[in-house]
Amino acid sequence: MHDVNNAKRADVIADFARSELFDRTFQEGMDLVEETAGYLDGAGRQESKSLSRNAALAYAAESMRLTTRLMQVASWLLVQRAVREGNMPAINACEDRYRLAPEDIASGRDMPGDMPGGLLVLLERSERLFERVRHLDRRMYVEDSVTEAANPVAGHLDRLRSAFGG
Repeated sequence: MHDVNNAKRADVIADFARSELFDRTFQEGMDLVEETAGYLDGAGRQESKSLSRNAALAYAAESMRLTTRLMQVASWLLVQRAVREGNMPAINACEDRYRLAPEDIASGRDMPGDMPGGLLVLLERSERLFERVRHLDRRMYVEDSVTEAANPVAGHLDRLRSAFGG
């Protein structure tokens, strides 16, 4: 059964890597990484110089969360691209080291009111992208959802059998 699940999982991963959804997500992720790097090295650096001490500390912490979040997304997307291009077997992409980190890296909730708008926009966009990629990651790599995605009727029948002792 384990080999069957691995084969189904590999099929789901390979199908995603060849999909239009992957193309769009990959492009959005790489564009956001580039845009963020440009902002943090340019306008963001200038804007941060005029911040209060409290806001400057928050800016530093949030920009670190932003870059960490985007590097995780970019790494995940590059693994999927490696599967697409045949540089990595789809089943290898299941290894924990290629998965998104389980910890919550959402931005701080109590940010000073004078945080630069450019940083706030990038934080929000990166959080939305991270959540979409986390959703994809869970759907592709969590065993139950792969099994059900491969055969949703069988999953429902199994639950009915176990509920009614059949």
